Amino acid sequence: MKIKLNGEETTLDKDSITISELLALKDVKMPDMVSVEHNGDILDRDKFDTTQVKEADQVEFLYFMGGG
Repeated sequence: MKIKLNGEETTLDKDSITISELLALKDVKMPDMVSVEHNGDILDRDKFDTTQVKEADQVEFLYFMGGG
């Protein structure tokens, strides 16, 4: 399956995958600190385990940085 992940075309060896599985597959450090946009919508964290990513979906991992 092909998706767009963080603006880049990405090929996955699965027909569907959950957001949580995608975070693990891409070895995202501290996934509890990442917000996810799926097809233009910011997902609630409690939907990561049930939201399926499918062919041609767009996913963005959003990292918020603190500073001063």
